[in-house]
Amino acid sequence: MKSTPIHPATVSAAVLELFDETFERVQGLYLDRQTSLFETLAEVSAEQASQRMGREQATIAAHVAHIIVYLEMIEHHLLNGEDGAVDWGEVWRTVRDVDAEGWITLRNRLGTVSARVRARLTATEDWGAPDRLALALAAIVHSAHHLGEVRQALAWIRA
Repeated sequence: MKSTPIHPATVSAAVLELFDETFERVQGLYLDRQTSLFETLAEVSAEQASQRMGREQATIAAHVAHIIVYLEMIEHHLLNGEDGAVDWGEVWRTVRDVDAEGWITLRNRLGTVSARVRARLTATEDWGAPDRLALALAAIVHSAHHLGEVRQALAWIRA
């Protein structure tokens, strides 16, 4: 059986569709309407973002901060071809409570870093470069996982 190569523009379009659905706006690929990360976070108050969930006491704010750190690591790798030094436990230990201003700042930081990563992915022409496609998919999948955690926490808070 002969395989047909996938054109880089097709890969780019698929990656960006999934990225956009995860962060910005649902297109019906895998999320329900109005459940993207930014749509979800727009409905979360600072008080809700600071409520602790479960034995690990992770807050929605901590999940958002973790996504930021993860995307910054992905961005660093896309730019430099290597992982940066990251203390993965720090965000879980240090980000818990946010006031209204801190919550806005955290959401704005997420918007800024996700826009930078999206721009890097948009500029990618060589999806065969080491780890390029894997990094793009990891950014999407990892962020979608935390979107699910945020949505579960929000459902628990509202119940």
